[in-house]
Amino acid sequence: MAEVSPRRRAAGRVAVAVWVVGLVWFCITQGFPFDRANQTLWILSGLVAATIGRPLGSVKRIFLDWIPFILVLYLYDYSRHLAVLLGRPILETSQINWDTTLFLGTTPVVWLQQHFYDPFATHWYDSVAAVVYVSHFIAVWAIAAVLYMRNRREWFLWARALVVLSFAGLVTFAIMPSAPPWYAARDGYLPPIDRIATRGLDGLGIHWARQLIDGGAAVSNDVAAIPSLHTGFAILIAVWFYPRIPKRHRAWGRPLLVAYPIVMLLVLVYGGEHYVVDGLIGAVYVFAVVYGLKLWDRRRARASLDDEAAALEAASSSEHVSVDLETAGAVEGVALPHDALPRSADPLDP
Repeated sequence: MAEVSPRRRAAGRVAVAVWVVGLVWFCITQGFPFDRANQTLWILSGLVAATIGRPLGSVKRIFLDWIPFILVLYLYDYSRHLAVLLGRPILETSQINWDTTLFLGTTPVVWLQQHFYDPFATHWYDSVAAVVYVSHFIAVWAIAAVLYMRNRREWFLWARALVVLSFAGLVTFAIMPSAPPWYAARDGYLPPIDRIATRGLDGLGIHWARQLIDGGAAVSNDVAAIPSLHTGFAILIAVWFYPRIPKRHRAWGRPLLVAYPIVMLLVLVYGGEHYVVDGLIGAVYVFAVVYGLKLWDRRRARASLDDEAAALEAASSSEHVSVDLETAGAVEGVALPHDALPRSADPLDP
């Protein structure tokens, strides 16, 4: 790789500084970019800014690397059209029965809203719940961008796991659309359930964030409860970084990672977005994807080693044949008969 000159390096730093100023100005005037379009724009523009002063191929590679990643996440937002096209029946009551059985006759989403939800007041835990809920829309993008800049190999592994998990969810949404609690309540299968996951943002004074997220919910898939990819992404973050945390930070870092998906699922259930069983199924999907990809990598590595061993064995056998023929012809000065040569060893053989 060619050495980047100090002038070009300085130009890259200026470009990143301009990008940071632009992002801060956008957040102050327009609010934090929670929607996919603005997130995509700011992340890609930040990566491009970081490549200023480097060869043009670096910019091209950014777009080639990120297109599949972004495409799958957009498909996730609009996956409800797949279920409509396939005409699959919507699962509404099974999750209620599973949750009620799991919690010995109590439906957690109903219990939580009856005991903690106050439609006339926003409590501190509503604000905490909103922040945790909103982190879903930021975390996977931020992690991907940081990994891309620091370690492209790690970024590839992270993006691959995220894309495979999202695709598995898309397929499930299409063939088995499933309703969240608020949807089932609207159809009369549950007592009244409100969508309250973002209401705590009002208590933090960031009404625009709630408006953006609620606006995005209007075009997202309403029947994509199983698996819960909100929970799944949180579990993927925990599983991914748990073994990667430096030893000096493990005492507090690992408990936070374990707590994050648990709190996320609690928020989703309290907010009327998911049942507990949705999150448990999401966890199964995550571990299936993570260990499935590990198994895939091991098989590929084993196959590669087998191919290398076979090539080395073939090369070694060829060398032994050549040495044996030369030795046989040199014993006591006796010439090797012409018809004893293999056809491939005869330089006059057409």
